[in-house]
Amino acid sequence: MSEIHGFAAPGFDAVREAFAANFADGVEVGAAVSVYLRGEPVVDLWGGVADRDTGRPWERDTLQIVYSTTKGATTACALLLAQRGELDLDAPVAAYWPEFAAAGKEDLPVRWLLTHQAGLVALDEPVTRDDVLDWQPMVDALAAQSPQWTPGTRHGYHALTFGFLVGEVVRRITGRTLGTFFRDEIARPLDLDFHIGLPAGQHHRVSRLAQPAMDLGAAAASVDLDALPEPIRALVAAMTDPTSLTRRAYGCVAPPLDHNDPAEWTAEIPATNGLCTARALARFYAALIGEVDGHRVLTDQTLAAATAEHTTGPDLVTLQPFHLGLGFSLPTPATPWHSPRAFGFGGLGGSLGYADPETGLAVGYVMNHVRNTPAADQPANNLVTAARNAAAHPVA
Repeated sequence: MSEIHGFAAPGFDAVREAFAANFADGVEVGAAVSVYLRGEPVVDLWGGVADRDTGRPWERDTLQIVYSTTKGATTACALLLAQRGELDLDAPVAAYWPEFAAAGKEDLPVRWLLTHQAGLVALDEPVTRDDVLDWQPMVDALAAQSPQWTPGTRHGYHALTFGFLVGEVVRRITGRTLGTFFRDEIARPLDLDFHIGLPAGQHHRVSRLAQPAMDLGAAAASVDLDALPEPIRALVAAMTDPTSLTRRAYGCVAPPLDHNDPAEWTAEIPATNGLCTARALARFYAALIGEVDGHRVLTDQTLAAATAEHTTGPDLVTLQPFHLGLGFSLPTPATPWHSPRAFGFGGLGGSLGYADPETGLAVGYVMNHVRNTPAADQPANNLVTAARNAAAHPVA
């Protein structure tokens, strides 16, 4: 059994137990979890190996790529600009990015980028991996692209394109890339070990994905559909159809990205290649809902607007029920981290960052075993349930 390192404050022993149980159950290879309560760290745990091939252990400062959990950081950059009055969410994207007006998008507001209502989930002509790493070819393709549905009428998960759309607006306003803006305005003031675009000198700290995400179409084709619950069955079936919006959204880069490639750690792919510790992820969310060591990212007013429900219902890409704020995911009633004001974002394979302003709880969970199963979120759910129970029953 993997040795668990770090600390859990009195009353939070159940989080340590749940973390250890995830390893004992064989679902973890290397992982870390951190919990903040009202701006103070109460859990910081890590264990396992960062590289299964070499046996390199997971250390306190190991960085993990977190896939779409990155979207929370990207969202915060846009919201911070709006809070400062530098970005009008109801202005057309083309007011900041003139080339975006092509293909009938001249009136599409920035707000719909954040709510996944822009209809730009896929590209008519997939771009290359090098185009994604270079940034400009990808944003040029999005500027020229016609929406896949009438913007504003439906929502569909912009799995990869979200980061380029929001990131280019940030770049046009500030003159800085999304990763640079995040570093300067959010990560550095909060002392966050969280990067969108990691310097080569820090690559030695990155955990290798123990099971990199497979080509999703190939993975779906190998699944027994009859064994799946109906909502998941529909998604898996759509992934096997090359013409479906689902498959096209996840397949707009050819060949697919490989997040074990150091070239992708250095590049900025703000929907999916954030690298962080669990500690940094929890601290980031804690600073969205309150002060952490004298720093706070969003005001109560900005946060309330961002976490109000802006669209809901079946998603055109994932085919699952989505509840969306301004860039943040809102939990459904079936989600273990559900509460009236909770918000966050999860990543492919199971990572999670979330916060709940009502309880002051913020959680970050990262891992290197990317699970392509309907139960991928269960390890995070176990940790969140333990953390919520502990926060609700403080030690006297």
